[in-house]
Amino acid sequence: MDINLLYFARLRERFGLAQEQLTVPEGVVTVAGLLAHLAARGDAWAEELAGGKVFRVALDQELVDFSASLHQGAEVAIFPPVTGG
Repeated sequence: MDINLLYFARLRERFGLAQEQLTVPEGVVTVAGLLAHLAARGDAWAEELAGGKVFRVALDQELVDFSASLHQGAEVAIFPPVTGG
């Protein structure tokens, strides 16, 4: 399954990417599985996605929890929570 990943704010800076196309391995079918797969890249990926830092995920421009199912062609955005004032 191929998906489009978008990274925002500190994640974009830490990963050195604004977006990437990714073919997810078979068996990665949820947002949680995707995050674990990305964290397994190590270094900044593990620190930001598996290190207890707060971030949110949108699937096809809708906020979702980590149990949401992925699908072919999905757009997955990962970003820190937005605060306002």
